Amino acid sequence: MHKIKRVLNIVLDGCGCGNAPDAASFGDEGSNTLLHVIEKKNPDIPNLMELGLGKILGIQGEDEPVGCYGRMQEKAVGKDTTSGHWEIAGLTLKKAFPTYPNGFPPEIIEKFEHETGLGVIGNKPASGTQIIQELGDEHYVTGKLIVYTSADSVFQIAAHEDVIPPQELYHICRIARRILTGEHSVGRVIARPFIGSSGNYTRTGNRRDFSVDPFGETMLDVIKKARYDVMSVGKIDDIFNHRGITVSDHASGNDDCIVSMLKVLKKPSWKGLCFVNLVDTDALYGHRRDPDGFAESLEAFDSYIPDIMSALGEEGVMMITADHGCDPTFKGTDHTREEVPLLVWGLGIEEGKDLGVRKTFADCAKTTLDMLGIENELDGESFYPLIKLA
Repeated sequence: MHKIKRVLNIVLDGCGCGNAPDAASFGDEGSNTLLHVIEKKNPDIPNLMELGLGKILGIQGEDEPVGCYGRMQEKAVGKDTTSGHWEIAGLTLKKAFPTYPNGFPPEIIEKFEHETGLGVIGNKPASGTQIIQELGDEHYVTGKLIVYTSADSVFQIAAHEDVIPPQELYHICRIARRILTGEHSVGRVIARPFIGSSGNYTRTGNRRDFSVDPFGETMLDVIKKARYDVMSVGKIDDIFNHRGITVSDHASGNDDCIVSMLKVLKKPSWKGLCFVNLVDTDALYGHRRDPDGFAESLEAFDSYIPDIMSALGEEGVMMITADHGCDPTFKGTDHTREEVPLLVWGLGIEEGKDLGVRKTFADCAKTTLDMLGIENELDGESFYPLIKLA
């Protein structure tokens, strides 16, 4: 009888584990998010270490981990949220999403202004926390939208909640999403609401991402078609444009996401996938180059791991990985092209197996479906045969 009924996939956003072989072509040679944070801040993360993180990073001694461990390389040419998560779900992006290091072209901005009836300021790559301080006053007085991008394929729209309420901003983002097609089909349009007053503007938890629809089938689609549960927590629903999901909780922040995840795990009869994104390491600390906050966030997650393992039960397996790097000790404020960690644990699988270097993130999807006994044609290679109990 097939023993595994539930797979928990946790993405620690931005938690890369060493520059990818092609990192130099991205300007990211020398980046290593987790190792650099651990070396500089020595966070107390005994559970991650016991699962095998130290083995992955080359800093663990002779003790054998209780989890299976390895690394994964991204096959898609990118280092963004969308391509990383899609590949984890078995869909490899064949062509990189467009990026705009010089801002968006006039034809896009003019059409956006015409269809929204609102002017645009900014239109450049920028840090989201910095650009609202720079342009927040002008926006507040004129009502013009703050549009900006980054090294990622994103069209971000910032607006003060007193000027443009979040629901109205979401409508504006949907207009942008309709405009940004073809050669300008960016990975995500992002609503960035903020509050406060001059010199003290702060972003709120009302962010929403409007992703391009996945170009092909993902493990979420496959699992849902098999009439299993696909439960998403955090921004997973936005990343997949709400496709292939049976229940979602768009919780904001790691603590709320972990509470939501534990509620899912404690439901008695669910069968399928729980897919979770924990964004704080990336959004709050990686991009802001804050290794102290990054280390504290890792500690907070680590403290929940025993509860997560207990809630999984005998028929559950947990996979912990990441979608890219975001090294807070590195140059700039962008993501870093890194390999990502792979930690796998469950009472129904072997302990302490070295899974090596996986050639694609899609091995997560292939393994998840293999564990659940679902036939599929997705990318990747299952490592379940390596860890399956006899």
